[in-house]
Amino acid sequence: MWSGGQRGWRWAAADAAFALALLVIGLLGTDLAGDDQPGSRPVDATCRVLIVVAALALMARHRAPAAVLVVVSVATTIYLVIGYPYGPILLTLLVAVYTVATRLPVRPAALATGGAFVLLLTHVFVSLGPVSGWTAVLPTSAWVVVPFAVGVVVRVNRETAARSRAEEARSRAEQARRQTDEERLRIAQEVHDVVGHGLAAISMQAEIALHLLPKRPEQAETALTAISRTSREALDELRVTLGAVRQGAERGPVPGLARLAALRDRLAGAGLAVELSVVGDPRELPAAVDLAAYRVVQEALTNVLRHAGVSDAEVTVDYRADELTVEVTDRGTGAAGDGTGPAADGDGVGGHGLAGMRERVAALGGRLTAGPRTGGGFRVHARLPLESTP
Repeated sequence: MWSGGQRGWRWAAADAAFALALLVIGLLGTDLAGDDQPGSRPVDATCRVLIVVAALALMARHRAPAAVLVVVSVATTIYLVIGYPYGPILLTLLVAVYTVATRLPVRPAALATGGAFVLLLTHVFVSLGPVSGWTAVLPTSAWVVVPFAVGVVVRVNRETAARSRAEEARSRAEQARRQTDEERLRIAQEVHDVVGHGLAAISMQAEIALHLLPKRPEQAETALTAISRTSREALDELRVTLGAVRQGAERGPVPGLARLAALRDRLAGAGLAVELSVVGDPRELPAAVDLAAYRVVQEALTNVLRHAGVSDAEVTVDYRADELTVEVTDRGTGAAGDGTGPAADGDGVGGHGLAGMRERVAALGGRLTAGPRTGGGFRVHARLPLESTP
């Protein structure tokens, strides 16, 4: 009912101040009320004691609202039965009823308030004062029914607001969780693209070096140099990606179509000749589109290097008014006839390569198709929408 600590002390201090204020009002106001109600019993020590008991009981209204209502109801009923004038003591009854209605569930609050009301009605038929009989029922009920109704409305509004805040908190937590999951997937995809491509190139260059080492060791040195360069570049890019994760900050998408030439040269060292064609007028692209297009080309060429069994591939980048298209083709045999073989899924395990490409493109509103091409080989084609230029 009442939390401890600083909040509890604040409630206690507020209740004490409020009770003392009502006590002063009760003691001073009752004398004035007696002057305006001829026939009522004169204010005496017993009257003042009842006023003090009712007012000071409110000091515990947040800790024990039901008990406070009992004390205030008894004191008020005795006060009215004796015939003292209607006065500020009824304010303490109003506050006690309101507190019960706001602090207790509706059913217990209604039972406690109903009991107080029945007790209070005693003075209507037993009162020694000038006001008695059925004419006193309506004004008496108003001091109980009105604060109870107001208190219930306040309680319902508070509970509704609390549920709304709880739902908002759950919604924010769920949104944060989704954002975290999306960020993890994005980082995993970035790491997959960087490491996967680098390892594929290094594996191919290592095979070349092992093949040349017994017969032409001087040419094997070239392949080993290419391995060193490729691993260094992959580690540098991986370091940037992981650095952004540690700092919790978004990093700009460094790779883009401007690096296709460097990608082509790196793959040439691994034994894959890439013919790069650009259609249309190259222009600055949105960062997300630029990165996605580069990753699609990188992953597709990595698949060619791993699975196609050929030494060449073609890349076409087409800049259109409202979209960018990239296409990677080869004439190898890495894909199964239905487009679901090793080259189709991009990884020997799990198929994250092609799935990652599709997710990247779909996230930007584009579409990616991949499968065997007419005449043999494999084709990856991605369409990425752009804002229309005037």
